[in-house]
Amino acid sequence: MTEALFSVGETMPPAYPDRAARGTAPKLRQWQQEALERYFADQPRDFLAVATPGAGKTTFALRVARMLVDAGVINRITVVAPTEHLKSQWADAAGRIGLALDPHFKNADGRHGAGYIGVAVTYAQVASKPLLHRAKTEAARTLVILDEIHHGGDELSWGDGIREAFEPATRRLALTGTPFRSDTAAIPFVEYAEDAEGIRRSKADYTYGYGDALKDHVVRPVVFMAYSGQMRWKTSAGEEMEANLGEGFTKDITAHAWRTALNPEGEWIPAVLAAADRRLTEVRRSIPDAGGLVIATDHDAARAYAAQLEKICGEKTTVILSDDPKASGKIEQFSDGESRWMVAVRMVSEGVDVPRLAVGVYATSTSTPLFFAQAVGRFVRSRRRGEVASVFIPSVPLLMALANEMEVERDHALDRPEKHVDDPDFIPEEGLLAEANREDKASDELTKQKFEALHSDASFDRVLFDGDEFGLGGQVGSEDEQDFLGIPGLLDADQVGTLLRQRQQEQATRRSTQPVPPSEHVVDHRELMDLRQQLAKNVSAWAARTGTAHGSIHNKLREVCGGPPVAQASADQLQSRIKKLQDWFVGRK
Repeated sequence: MTEALFSVGETMPPAYPDRAARGTAPKLRQWQQEALERYFADQPRDFLAVATPGAGKTTFALRVARMLVDAGVINRITVVAPTEHLKSQWADAAGRIGLALDPHFKNADGRHGAGYIGVAVTYAQVASKPLLHRAKTEAARTLVILDEIHHGGDELSWGDGIREAFEPATRRLALTGTPFRSDTAAIPFVEYAEDAEGIRRSKADYTYGYGDALKDHVVRPVVFMAYSGQMRWKTSAGEEMEANLGEGFTKDITAHAWRTALNPEGEWIPAVLAAADRRLTEVRRSIPDAGGLVIATDHDAARAYAAQLEKICGEKTTVILSDDPKASGKIEQFSDGESRWMVAVRMVSEGVDVPRLAVGVYATSTSTPLFFAQAVGRFVRSRRRGEVASVFIPSVPLLMALANEMEVERDHALDRPEKHVDDPDFIPEEGLLAEANREDKASDELTKQKFEALHSDASFDRVLFDGDEFGLGGQVGSEDEQDFLGIPGLLDADQVGTLLRQRQQEQATRRSTQPVPPSEHVVDHRELMDLRQQLAKNVSAWAARTGTAHGSIHNKLREVCGGPPVAQASADQLQSRIKKLQDWFVGRK
C-alpha cells in the first residue's frame, strides 16, 4: 500500500516535490510544479489548466491523480479524451506511474475490470450514455480528467452529457492546450468572469502559453515557410479565372485559388512537397529520426500526396485515414520508427502525438483558428533544446495572420458581440473542431461544381517567425529559397531570428549586385495569358492521352526545356514548352 502523502483537507507540504519524483515518476518541469502547488494550495473541486500543446499536460494531470490516490482522496479515475487513439496514450502514460486505466472500456460493458482503477473514454462515448457514467462516478470517489475540455462545447449533447455524467464527481481536472471557441455556449465545469466590457470570459486556474514555453525551451520555435504561385481555374459559368495565391480580391477568389493550389494534379503541391522534403533532409542532419506530416483535406488528396512523396524521397509514406481501424497502430508504428513522412486526414488534431515530427505541410483548406492551432501543435513538442519546427503553408492571408499570432492567447468568451460576415475583421469559425476535422462530402461536391482547377505553379514567398517576415521571394529551387530551407535543424529561438535576418540581408545584397537580364522581346500580359492557356490545354490533352498528372507533365517540360514555373516563364519559354508537347503528340522526342 502506498503511503498517504497528505491528509484530506491539508495543503501540500513544501517538501513534497522531491518526494513525488520517487520511483518512475518523471521529473516535473517548472510550470508543472507551479501548477501542482497551486492545485494543492486550495484543493479545489474544479481546476482548469491551460497549457500550450507539447508542454506536458498529461504528466501534470497524472501527477495530481497519483497524489490524490495516495492520499485516499479518490479511488477511481475517469479520463475523457477527444479521440480513440488518445485513450490508449492516456492509459500508457498512467501505467508508467502505477495507475491502471482501461482504454478499451465500452458502454455495453457496464463496469470496468477489477484490475483497473478507472477508464479512459471519449466525449462521444460519455454523451451516448451519460447516466451510465454518472452511476460509475457516484459509485466511488472519482477524479474526472477532462482532456481538451473545449470539446465540451463541440455539440450540445456532448456538453449536456459530461455535465450529467460528472456532476457528482469528487474532483474534476480540466485541461486544454487550444484557445476556446469564440461563441456563447458555456462549457461545463469552467468558471466564467465578467470583464470591463461586460463580456464573460473563461477563467483558467493556471495558464502556460506558447510564449512562456518557448522561453523555457519546453516547446520548439516554429518557422513558417509560405509559398505562393499563379493559379488558374474555371468557374461554374465556364469562365477561366487566374490569380496569384494570396492576392485574391474577394473571399471566393481566395478560396478557389487556395483549392487550386491543393489540387494534386497541379504543380504547386509537388513543388511544395519537394521543398518540405529538402527541409526534412536538412533537419535530419541534426535530428536523424525527424519526421514530417502532411495535413490533407480528404482521403483522395491524402493518397495522392503520399504517392507524390514516395516518388520524391523514394520511401514508403504512412497514410492515416479517419475510417481506418488500424489508424492508431499506424501512428504508434510511425512514432516509434525513423521513416520520413506521414499523411493524415482528420487525425491531425489531438489524435496525432508524435514527438519526432519536425516538418509539416498544411495542405488543407480548413481555416479555423482552432484547427490551425491544433495542427501546428503537432510539431512543437520539444525533446531536446534547440530543435526547430518548420511548417509549410500556402500564402493565404488568413493563414499568414494565424501564423503571426502564434503567441496570442484568447479566452473563451460568452456574450461576445457577433461580427457580421461583411465586417472586414470577420473571421469565420466554420463550426467546431469536430466539424473541421471531418470530411464534409456534400460541401466538397458543391465546391467542385463551382469551379474546376486548371493549373497551378509554386514560388517561394517568405518565411514567418515570431511575428516578423523574412525573405524576398524566389523561384522554387533557387538559391533564394535554399537560403531558408537550409537553416540548421538545431537552433535556439533567438538564434533562429538572428539567422533569418542574416539570410535576408544576404539575399538583398545578392539581388542588388545582379545585372538585369535583357528582355528577350517585349510582350504584353494578354499575350502571356494566351500562351499560358494554350500550354494548359495541351498539357490537359496529353494528360488525357497518357494518364499522367498535370503537375508531372509541367515538371517534365521544365526539366527538358528549362526555365521557371509557368507564372514566371517568358513568352519564349512558354512557346518552347508548347512546341515540345506538339513533338510528343507526333511521336518525336
